[in-house]
Amino acid sequence: MCINETLKKITKKRLLVVGDLILDHYTFGKVERISPEAPVPILKVEKESYLPGGAGNVMVNLMALGMEVVALSRVGNDLAGKQTLQTLEEKGVNIEHVVEDGSFVTPLKKRMIASNQQLVRVDYEKVTPLPQKLEEQVIGYVRENIGNFSAVAISDYAKGFCSSCLLSEIVIEARKASVAVVVDPKSNTFSKYGAATLLKPNLSEACNAAHLPLDAPLERVAEKILAEALCDHLLITRSSEGISLFSRGEERLDFPVVERKVSDVTGAGDTVCAILSASLANGCSLPDASMLANLAASVVVQKTGCASVSLSELRSATI
Repeated sequence: MCINETLKKITKKRLLVVGDLILDHYTFGKVERISPEAPVPILKVEKESYLPGGAGNVMVNLMALGMEVVALSRVGNDLAGKQTLQTLEEKGVNIEHVVEDGSFVTPLKKRMIASNQQLVRVDYEKVTPLPQKLEEQVIGYVRENIGNFSAVAISDYAKGFCSSCLLSEIVIEARKASVAVVVDPKSNTFSKYGAATLLKPNLSEACNAAHLPLDAPLERVAEKILAEALCDHLLITRSSEGISLFSRGEERLDFPVVERKVSDVTGAGDTVCAILSASLANGCSLPDASMLANLAASVVVQKTGCASVSLSELRSATI
């Protein structure tokens, strides 16, 4: 099927996005001289912006595709947490089920950018396990509501929200309700994601999980992951090499990169996760969803910072 036919299938569906929320703070400006205090550039600030990062970027990408999105995550009782929720609410995301954890510091990433070139990134974060009481509250919501969603996207940024217990319950309940689960993993052990429909690591993450070097044959990497994990499908994003799809008992499928001018790869994986989730929610085949995700990645890397891609942009990109 051609991409335009797949795009016609993408209509509004209700999706649950589970994962770690991060607040992205961007400072844009110009560098015209070097500091006299140290050999570092001086950034003359022109503007600043706050955007949802981590699982929040998956949510924003889904909203840009016309989906209805419910967030299942946590924030700390801090300014970054309040700003994160505000940015999501402004985008139209349902934040009613984001829990507040007083023991948690909302992750904050500050990026300094000059002429579309990132100069430095400063991270404020502390990995904190989800308290049992909050974990039980979140699991209770999943058990009661999973059947109301067309797909689940899990965006694990390894900040502590995606516990093994929570992930197991999500996959079990989703299987019962015949709801697809797409996982963007950030763990050394992919078995923690259970029998998810699709795992979507990048090449480095896949090799790390398979305990193989980056130059190992991709088939060997996929073979080890599929043997150890219980997922149905594995999609590995490979940067300039495109993406590769592996399914149990089927031939490997490769989707070469769509050549575009690359401005910033930040958040491209979130866009791929969103496209795959929206496509599966609408009953698209995985090869068609992968083809569309590959195109979306080529569009979003032309933008600076965490960005999203709309259906109209994808239609224009196919012309």
